[in-house]
Amino acid sequence: MSDPDISVVICVYTEDRWEDILAAVSSVRAQSRPALETLLVVDHNAPLLDRLAKEYKESAQVRVLANAGPRGLSAGRNTGIAAARGDVLAFLDDDAVAERDWLRHFAEGYTDPRVMAVGGRTVPIWASGRRPHWFPEEFDWVVGCTYKGLPPGRVQVRNVLGGNASFRRSAFDVAGGFATGIGRDGDKRPLGCEETELCIRLTRARPEAILLIDDRAVIHHRVPETREHFGYFRTRAYAEGLSKALVARSVGTDKGLESERRYATRVLPAGVARGLRDAALARPGGAGRAGAIVAGVLTAAGGYVVGTLRTRRGAPAFSVAEIEEGGA
Repeated sequence: MSDPDISVVICVYTEDRWEDILAAVSSVRAQSRPALETLLVVDHNAPLLDRLAKEYKESAQVRVLANAGPRGLSAGRNTGIAAARGDVLAFLDDDAVAERDWLRHFAEGYTDPRVMAVGGRTVPIWASGRRPHWFPEEFDWVVGCTYKGLPPGRVQVRNVLGGNASFRRSAFDVAGGFATGIGRDGDKRPLGCEETELCIRLTRARPEAILLIDDRAVIHHRVPETREHFGYFRTRAYAEGLSKALVARSVGTDKGLESERRYATRVLPAGVARGLRDAALARPGGAGRAGAIVAGVLTAAGGYVVGTLRTRRGAPAFSVAEIEEGGA
Protein backbone atom coordinates (compact mmCIF):
# COMPACT_ATOMS: atom_id res chain seq x y z
CA MET A 1 0.00 0.00 0.00
CA SER A 2 2.27 2.79 -1.27
CA ASP A 3 -0.34 5.58 -1.29
CA PRO A 4 -3.20 4.72 1.07
CA ASP A 5 -6.44 6.66 1.29
CA ILE A 6 -6.61 8.17 4.79
CA SER A 7 -9.78 8.92 6.73
CA VAL A 8 -9.39 11.31 9.67
CA VAL A 9 -11.56 10.77 12.74
CA ILE A 10 -12.10 13.60 15.24
CA CYS A 11 -14.21 12.77 18.30
CA VAL A 12 -16.02 15.74 19.86
CA TYR A 13 -18.28 16.13 22.87
CA THR A 14 -18.77 19.75 23.96
CA GLU A 15 -19.70 23.07 22.37
CA ASP A 16 -17.16 24.70 24.68
CA ARG A 17 -14.56 23.58 22.14
CA TRP A 18 -16.42 24.93 19.09
CA GLU A 19 -13.57 27.10 17.82
CA ASP A 20 -11.05 24.32 18.52
CA ILE A 21 -13.14 21.84 16.53
CA LEU A 22 -13.33 24.18 13.54
CA ALA A 23 -9.56 24.74 13.75
CA ALA A 24 -8.91 20.98 13.87
CA VAL A 25 -11.01 20.39 10.75
CA SER A 26 -9.35 23.32 8.97
CA SER A 27 -5.92 21.87 9.70
CA VAL A 28 -6.97 18.59 8.08
CA ARG A 29 -8.33 20.41 5.04
CA ALA A 30 -4.99 22.24 4.66
CA GLN A 31 -2.88 19.07 4.51
CA SER A 32 -0.21 18.80 1.81
CA ARG A 33 -1.36 15.21 1.35
CA PRO A 34 -5.18 15.43 1.30
CA ALA A 35 -7.38 13.22 3.45
CA LEU A 36 -10.04 11.11 1.80
CA GLU A 37 -12.57 12.41 4.34
CA THR A 38 -12.92 13.84 7.83
CA LEU A 39 -15.38 12.24 10.23
CA LEU A 40 -16.63 14.26 13.20
CA VAL A 41 -18.09 11.85 15.76
CA VAL A 42 -20.28 13.60 18.35
CA ASP A 43 -20.50 11.99 21.77
CA HIS A 44 -24.17 12.07 22.87
CA ASN A 45 -24.66 15.82 22.44
CA ALA A 46 -27.63 16.53 20.18
CA PRO A 47 -27.23 20.34 20.02
CA LEU A 48 -23.57 19.98 19.02
CA LEU A 49 -24.49 17.31 16.46
CA ASP A 50 -27.08 19.61 14.87
CA ARG A 51 -24.76 22.61 14.90
CA LEU A 52 -21.90 20.73 13.24
CA ALA A 53 -24.23 19.17 10.68
CA LYS A 54 -25.32 22.68 9.66
CA GLU A 55 -21.75 23.97 9.65
CA TYR A 56 -20.56 21.29 7.23
CA LYS A 57 -23.72 20.54 5.25
CA GLU A 58 -22.11 21.87 2.05
CA SER A 59 -18.91 19.86 2.48
CA ALA A 60 -18.44 16.57 0.66
CA GLN A 61 -15.26 15.82 2.63
CA VAL A 62 -16.61 16.30 6.17
CA ARG A 63 -19.17 13.92 7.64
CA VAL A 64 -20.85 14.45 11.01
CA LEU A 65 -21.90 11.32 12.91
CA ALA A 66 -23.43 10.50 16.28
CA ASN A 67 -21.55 8.13 18.57
CA ALA A 68 -23.37 4.84 18.07
CA GLY A 69 -22.05 3.28 21.28
CA PRO A 70 -21.92 4.15 24.98
CA ARG A 71 -20.66 7.57 26.03
CA GLY A 72 -16.90 7.94 25.83
CA LEU A 73 -13.91 8.36 23.54
CA SER A 74 -13.40 4.67 22.77
CA ALA A 75 -16.94 4.17 21.51
CA GLY A 76 -16.70 7.38 19.50
CA ARG A 77 -13.56 6.16 17.80
CA ASN A 78 -15.19 2.80 17.11
CA THR A 79 -18.10 4.62 15.46
CA GLY A 80 -15.62 6.43 13.23
CA ILE A 81 -13.85 3.18 12.38
CA ALA A 82 -17.10 1.55 11.31
CA ALA A 83 -18.08 4.48 9.08
CA ALA A 84 -14.72 5.37 7.53
CA ARG A 85 -13.86 4.43 3.96
CA GLY A 86 -10.09 4.85 4.09
CA ASP A 87 -7.37 2.22 3.98
CA VAL A 88 -5.80 4.03 6.95
CA LEU A 89 -7.60 5.78 9.80
CA ALA A 90 -5.94 8.75 11.50
CA PHE A 91 -7.14 10.13 14.83
CA LEU A 92 -6.84 13.79 15.83
CA ASP A 93 -7.89 15.35 19.14
CA ASP A 94 -10.69 17.90 18.95
CA ASP A 95 -8.54 20.57 20.63
CA ALA A 96 -5.50 20.11 18.40
CA VAL A 97 -4.31 21.30 15.00
CA ALA A 98 -2.12 19.29 12.67
CA GLU A 99 0.89 20.65 10.83
CA ARG A 100 0.64 20.71 7.04
CA ASP A 101 2.66 17.51 6.43
CA TRP A 102 1.02 15.46 9.21
CA LEU A 103 -0.76 13.00 6.91
CA ARG A 104 2.15 12.86 4.45
CA HIS A 105 4.46 11.55 7.16
CA PHE A 106 1.83 9.07 8.30
CA ALA A 107 1.39 7.78 4.74
CA GLU A 108 5.15 7.31 4.29
CA GLY A 109 5.19 4.89 7.21
CA TYR A 110 2.85 2.47 5.46
CA THR A 111 5.18 1.73 2.54
CA ASP A 112 6.27 -1.28 4.63
CA PRO A 113 3.34 -3.75 4.63
CA ARG A 114 4.26 -4.90 8.14
CA VAL A 115 3.53 -1.47 9.60
CA MET A 116 0.10 -1.48 11.22
CA ALA A 117 0.17 1.83 13.08
CA VAL A 118 2.01 5.15 12.89
CA GLY A 119 1.86 7.83 15.58
CA GLY A 120 3.29 11.32 15.75
CA ARG A 121 4.55 14.04 18.08
CA THR A 122 2.14 16.18 20.08
CA VAL A 123 3.34 19.62 21.22
CA PRO A 124 1.55 21.52 24.03
CA ILE A 125 0.03 24.96 23.56
CA TRP A 126 -0.13 26.32 27.11
CA ALA A 127 -3.08 28.61 27.85
CA SER A 128 -0.83 30.85 29.94
CA GLY A 129 1.60 31.22 27.04
CA ARG A 130 4.41 29.14 28.52
CA ARG A 131 5.06 25.92 30.40
CA PRO A 132 4.59 26.28 34.17
CA HIS A 133 8.07 26.32 35.77
CA TRP A 134 7.24 23.35 37.98
CA PHE A 135 5.76 21.12 35.20
CA PRO A 136 8.26 18.40 34.14
CA GLU A 137 8.49 17.49 30.45
CA GLU A 138 8.64 13.84 31.55
CA PHE A 139 4.96 14.17 32.51
CA ASP A 140 3.63 15.89 29.39
CA TRP A 141 1.43 12.82 28.88
CA VAL A 142 -0.66 14.30 31.72
CA VAL A 143 -1.84 16.96 29.24
CA GLY A 144 -2.03 14.61 26.25
CA CYS A 145 1.35 15.47 24.73
CA THR A 146 4.58 13.72 23.79
CA TYR A 147 6.74 13.39 26.88
CA LYS A 148 10.48 13.51 27.44
CA GLY A 149 11.88 9.98 27.30
CA LEU A 150 10.38 8.87 24.00
CA PRO A 151 13.11 8.25 21.41
CA PRO A 152 13.42 10.80 18.57
CA GLY A 153 12.99 10.17 14.85
CA ARG A 154 10.95 7.36 13.31
CA VAL A 155 11.16 4.49 15.78
CA GLN A 156 9.38 1.26 16.59
CA VAL A 157 7.29 1.40 19.77
CA ARG A 158 4.98 -0.78 21.85
CA ASN A 159 2.07 1.60 21.38
CA VAL A 160 1.17 4.86 19.69
CA LEU A 161 -0.49 7.74 21.57
CA GLY A 162 -4.18 8.03 20.75
CA GLY A 163 -4.61 11.77 20.15
CA ASN A 164 -2.13 11.71 17.25
CA ALA A 165 -2.16 8.27 15.69
CA SER A 166 -3.10 6.25 12.64
CA PHE A 167 -3.87 2.58 12.00
CA ARG A 168 -4.39 0.40 8.98
CA ARG A 169 -8.01 -0.61 8.66
CA SER A 170 -6.87 -4.23 8.74
CA ALA A 171 -5.52 -3.66 12.26
CA PHE A 172 -9.07 -3.38 13.51
CA ASP A 173 -10.10 -6.46 11.54
CA VAL A 174 -7.38 -8.37 13.38
CA ALA A 175 -7.62 -6.92 16.88
CA GLY A 176 -11.09 -5.40 17.10
CA GLY A 177 -11.74 -1.82 18.17
CA PHE A 178 -10.95 0.31 21.18
CA ALA A 179 -12.04 -1.17 24.51
CA THR A 180 -14.77 0.80 26.24
CA GLY A 181 -14.46 1.38 29.98
CA ILE A 182 -10.76 2.27 29.86
CA GLY A 183 -10.53 5.67 28.16
CA ARG A 184 -12.13 9.04 28.75
CA ASP A 185 -15.80 9.82 29.27
CA GLY A 186 -16.04 13.55 28.62
CA ASP A 187 -14.26 15.42 31.41
CA LYS A 188 -15.58 13.21 34.21
CA ARG A 189 -12.91 10.53 34.13
CA PRO A 190 -9.41 11.63 33.07
CA LEU A 191 -8.46 8.06 32.25
CA GLY A 192 -6.41 6.86 29.31
CA CYS A 193 -4.49 3.89 27.90
CA GLU A 194 -7.18 2.65 25.52
CA GLU A 195 -4.70 2.92 22.64
CA THR A 196 -2.07 1.05 24.68
CA GLU A 197 -4.45 -1.84 25.26
CA LEU A 198 -5.42 -1.94 21.58
CA CYS A 199 -1.81 -1.89 20.39
CA ILE A 200 -0.86 -4.76 22.69
CA ARG A 201 -3.84 -6.80 21.48
CA LEU A 202 -2.80 -6.03 17.91
CA THR A 203 0.78 -7.24 18.28
CA ARG A 204 -0.39 -10.35 20.10
CA ALA A 205 -2.74 -11.19 17.26
CA ARG A 206 -0.14 -10.24 14.63
CA PRO A 207 3.34 -10.72 16.17
CA GLU A 208 5.10 -9.52 13.03
CA ALA A 209 3.27 -6.19 13.14
CA ILE A 210 5.36 -3.02 13.39
CA LEU A 211 4.11 0.07 15.23
CA LEU A 212 5.95 3.33 14.67
CA ILE A 213 6.17 6.86 16.01
CA ASP A 214 7.42 9.44 13.52
CA ASP A 215 8.17 12.70 15.30
CA ARG A 216 7.83 14.66 12.04
CA ALA A 217 4.05 14.04 12.13
CA VAL A 218 3.33 16.96 14.45
CA ILE A 219 0.16 18.29 15.99
CA HIS A 220 -0.24 21.17 18.45
CA HIS A 221 -2.52 20.41 21.39
CA ARG A 222 -4.25 23.09 23.44
CA VAL A 223 -3.76 22.83 27.22
CA PRO A 224 -6.48 24.77 29.07
CA GLU A 225 -5.62 26.83 32.11
CA THR A 226 -7.35 24.37 34.44
CA ARG A 227 -4.83 21.69 33.44
CA GLU A 228 -1.80 23.81 34.24
CA HIS A 229 -2.28 23.33 38.00
CA PHE A 230 -0.88 20.70 40.32
CA GLY A 231 -4.37 19.55 41.31
CA TYR A 232 -5.08 18.35 37.77
CA PHE A 233 -1.56 16.89 37.53
CA ARG A 234 -2.25 14.79 40.61
CA THR A 235 -5.73 13.77 39.46
CA ARG A 236 -4.52 12.69 36.04
CA ALA A 237 -1.56 10.76 37.47
CA TYR A 238 -3.87 8.85 39.81
CA ALA A 239 -6.25 8.09 36.95
CA GLU A 240 -3.33 6.83 34.87
CA GLY A 241 -2.51 4.34 37.60
CA LEU A 242 -6.10 3.11 37.57
CA SER A 243 -5.96 2.84 33.77
CA LYS A 244 -2.74 0.82 33.88
CA ALA A 245 -4.42 -1.61 36.27
CA LEU A 246 -7.22 -2.12 33.73
CA VAL A 247 -4.73 -2.62 30.91
CA ALA A 248 -2.70 -5.10 32.97
CA ARG A 249 -5.86 -7.04 33.75
CA SER A 250 -6.72 -7.15 30.04
CA VAL A 251 -3.33 -8.00 28.50
CA GLY A 252 -1.13 -9.06 31.45
CA THR A 253 1.51 -7.17 33.41
CA ASP A 254 4.46 -8.18 31.23
CA LYS A 255 3.25 -6.31 28.16
CA GLY A 256 0.96 -3.94 30.04
CA LEU A 257 3.86 -2.42 32.00
CA GLU A 258 6.82 -3.13 29.70
CA SER A 259 7.46 0.46 28.62
CA GLU A 260 6.53 1.85 32.03
CA ARG A 261 9.35 -0.05 33.72
CA ARG A 262 11.99 1.66 31.57
CA TYR A 263 10.26 5.01 32.05
CA ALA A 264 10.18 4.61 35.85
CA THR A 265 13.71 3.28 36.26
CA ARG A 266 15.60 5.42 33.73
CA VAL A 267 13.68 8.45 32.47
CA LEU A 268 12.19 9.66 35.74
CA PRO A 269 15.33 9.35 37.93
CA ALA A 270 17.20 11.35 35.29
CA GLY A 271 14.46 13.96 35.42
CA VAL A 272 14.70 14.23 39.20
CA ALA A 273 18.46 14.62 38.93
CA ARG A 274 18.08 17.42 36.36
CA GLY A 275 15.57 19.18 38.55
CA LEU A 276 17.82 19.02 41.60
CA ARG A 277 20.77 20.23 39.55
CA ASP A 278 18.71 23.16 38.26
CA ALA A 279 17.69 23.96 41.83
CA ALA A 280 21.33 23.93 42.92
CA LEU A 281 22.12 26.36 40.08
CA ALA A 282 19.20 28.60 41.15
CA ARG A 283 17.31 27.99 37.91
CA PRO A 284 13.53 28.57 38.10
CA GLY A 285 11.36 25.56 38.92
CA GLY A 286 14.10 22.97 39.39
CA ALA A 287 13.00 21.84 42.83
CA GLY A 288 9.35 21.98 41.76
CA ARG A 289 9.98 19.73 38.77
CA ALA A 290 11.90 17.22 40.85
CA GLY A 291 9.12 17.22 43.45
CA ALA A 292 6.40 16.91 40.83
CA ILE A 293 8.09 13.85 39.31
CA VAL A 294 8.28 12.16 42.72
CA ALA A 295 4.68 13.09 43.53
CA GLY A 296 3.48 11.94 40.11
CA VAL A 297 5.17 8.55 40.47
CA LEU A 298 3.76 7.98 43.96
CA THR A 299 0.26 9.07 42.95
CA ALA A 300 0.20 6.92 39.81
CA ALA A 301 1.55 3.96 41.81
CA GLY A 302 -1.21 4.47 44.36
CA GLY A 303 -3.83 4.46 41.61
CA TYR A 304 -2.35 1.28 40.15
CA VAL A 305 -2.41 -0.51 43.52
CA VAL A 306 -6.00 0.54 44.21
CA GLY A 307 -7.12 -0.41 40.70
CA THR A 308 -5.37 -3.79 40.90
CA LEU A 309 -6.89 -4.69 44.24
CA ARG A 310 -10.36 -3.73 43.08
CA THR A 311 -10.19 -5.62 39.80
CA ARG A 312 -8.99 -8.72 41.63
CA ARG A 313 -12.09 -8.52 43.82
CA GLY A 314 -14.26 -8.05 40.76
CA ALA A 315 -15.14 -4.49 41.77
CA PRO A 316 -14.93 -1.44 39.45
CA ALA A 317 -11.38 -0.10 39.25
CA PHE A 318 -12.55 3.43 39.95
CA SER A 319 -15.41 5.62 41.04
CA VAL A 320 -16.09 8.96 39.35
CA ALA A 321 -16.08 10.82 42.68
CA GLU A 322 -12.74 9.33 43.64
CA ILE A 323 -11.06 10.28 40.36
CA GLU A 324 -12.43 13.81 40.58
CA GLU A 325 -10.76 14.09 43.99
CA GLY A 326 -7.51 12.62 42.68
CA GLY A 327 -7.66 9.53 44.85
CA ALA A 328 -8.07 11.42 48.10
